[in-house]
Amino acid sequence: MIEMRVAGIALDAVTRSPIVLLKDGSDRRALPIFIGQDQARAIINVLEGQQAPRPLTHDLMVNIFDIWEMTVEKIIIHALKDNTFYAILSLSQGEVTKEIDCRPSDAIAIALRTESPIWVLEEVVADASIPVDQDADDAERKAFRDFVSELSPDELIKKSRFT
Repeated sequence: MIEMRVAGIALDAVTRSPIVLLKDGSDRRALPIFIGQDQARAIINVLEGQQAPRPLTHDLMVNIFDIWEMTVEKIIIHALKDNTFYAILSLSQGEVTKEIDCRPSDAIAIALRTESPIWVLEEVVADASIPVDQDADDAERKAFRDFVSELSPDELIKKSRFT
């Protein structure tokens, strides 16, 4: 799994639909997820430090978690099927941990409110992410190819600690 963070909200140039953009720790991969207007507003409120005068749905959920002494351990975006992302909310209460099916946008809005980590399965990142720093990716590939091309089988065995 890859830990990601919310980089921001953007609008699709064609459809004008909101997109939440997740980035990995190296800022080399970005995962765009189309979301609804309400979820975009809920995420933007947290990013901008705004608080509604009355609890909105995600605030209400967090308040319920607090009252019942539940902790949001993490959210996991675990699948992409037919252009739809799937996520779970991992909650614990004492020694008991439960995973609840959740839309990624709702899970992200809750994770931001509870300062919980956002994890994405590597397969999902591989299938749906976009490169952010293509030059760095190309440089890393070239450095690896150069390293491998200069290795002899004997050196590879020595470096592998199988001797």
